[in-house]
Amino acid sequence: MPLTKLTDSKSWKELSQHAKNMQSTLISDLFKVNPQRADDFTIKTPIGIFDFAKNNISRETIALFKDLFSETDMNHAIGSQFSGAKINSTEKRAVLHTALRNFSPNPVVVDGENIMPYVKSELEKMKDFSDSFASGEKKGYTGKQISDVVNIGIGGSDLGPKMAYEALKPFAQGGLNIHFVSNVDGTDITECLKTLNPETTVFIIASKTFTTQETMTNAQSARNWFLAAADEKDIEKHFVAVSTNVEKVTAFGINPENMFLFWDWVGGRYSVWSTIGLSLCLGIGYAHFEQFLRGAHWMDEHFKSEPLEQNIPMMMAAVGIWNHNFLGASSYAVLPYDQYLHRFAAYLQQADMESNGKSVDVNGNPVAHKTGPIVWGEPGTNGQHAFYQLIHQGTELIPCDFIGVCKSQNPLSDHHEKLMANFFAQAEALMNGKDESTVRAELAESDLSEEEINKLTPFKIFEGNKPSNSFLLNELNPFTLGALTSAYEHKIFVQGILWQINSYDQWGVELGKQLAGNILPELKPNAETSSHDGSTNSLINYFNANLD
Repeated sequence: MPLTKLTDSKSWKELSQHAKNMQSTLISDLFKVNPQRADDFTIKTPIGIFDFAKNNISRETIALFKDLFSETDMNHAIGSQFSGAKINSTEKRAVLHTALRNFSPNPVVVDGENIMPYVKSELEKMKDFSDSFASGEKKGYTGKQISDVVNIGIGGSDLGPKMAYEALKPFAQGGLNIHFVSNVDGTDITECLKTLNPETTVFIIASKTFTTQETMTNAQSARNWFLAAADEKDIEKHFVAVSTNVEKVTAFGINPENMFLFWDWVGGRYSVWSTIGLSLCLGIGYAHFEQFLRGAHWMDEHFKSEPLEQNIPMMMAAVGIWNHNFLGASSYAVLPYDQYLHRFAAYLQQADMESNGKSVDVNGNPVAHKTGPIVWGEPGTNGQHAFYQLIHQGTELIPCDFIGVCKSQNPLSDHHEKLMANFFAQAEALMNGKDESTVRAELAESDLSEEEINKLTPFKIFEGNKPSNSFLLNELNPFTLGALTSAYEHKIFVQGILWQINSYDQWGVELGKQLAGNILPELKPNAETSSHDGSTNSLINYFNANLD
């Protein structure tokens, strides 16, 4: 059945008209009109709060989004995902990363079969494997205890586990170091291996097909490095696979008993909850890994059950679309004020942009509206000394997600209070700005002349009225990280449904890989090519002329 063009829908048109009325409204004035605004636009949960009050929205905005969600049958879409319907239409797959963290007694059925026994079986296998490291039972080929684990993957097989491991370092299993190699640039694996010992290192090769070029190139280099010290028979003690391709895993020399499974209904960028999270599980121990899953499951239940104004992923999605499609923002910044979350923005770049960077709808027709935004960010306060200038005084509207934590893992002197003072101050400054009269009053207290004040004033004015959300978690732990990550996943899903696109394929990744495969045989010392455009030919020929 053909889709109704989104921009022609009644709710979208009403939101467009409403946006025209709201664009001249100051966020700060909305607080004056409604003294209870902070309470009305904050969602309180046992793990922390989500404050979306510093956005140019009103109760009417939320009511109109309720209508839009109803008009797009959002509840049905949510039910379809959780039930195992094949919502990834171009690949004819279910999308069930939620099943990987399903701790309810309810079955999840794909093609007529309950998949939960398979999920639980792999979790048990992960637990046993992790426990063997924690107990010291896991030994290398010379009988020494394993000290280092190297996860070799790329994309979702790297970004998710690495982000979560970095975020949860305070919960690490003692005595085990986790490393991540993803880039096909030989420097990545070379630098990683420099300090490692083959006798005490285990490699996890994470590739669904066991054919991903970058991953398998790095895996082969790791294998060569290992065999320079050991024998082929020793590989089974030092290499494990997370894959679906038993034949290729076995050909590599890995014992199938050391192979962890996942399924085609697990998308790469949503796979940290699966056996792709094995490196994370080893790093923090199974008990903490399970808490990570349980936090995500808690958010899944919240997402399915709460009404819009009390539903964190729903409100994230609504506010994001409001700022992006109706108020003109092209990007948004993710700004965690916790150093352990320093890879969170990088993780979300893939989760969001690979999911919703689409220009055709689910029927293959060009969309008539903007879809996925650009996602970027860095931890505070580092970002303040890098790009906040642009957010405060640049010409682009850049909504911000601030993520803070009440309890520091490292309560050193007054570091945390200073960090969080900046967290609160930046969101306040973005909203309120600083007007000309305030600037002049401040400058008047200096020794500047009137002429100097007039000259300097324009440079010190802050427009303000910049929107932001604030997450304030009670603490950062496996449960809360799971919940936070799940919230962003569901936000991305909701936005994809509203934009009428398939958030779960990624054909845009394929073209460059395909062309690289064609070019690779042409890269030889002093070889010349003329099979491409002039620029590409020139670049390849220059490279070949200088190739040692």
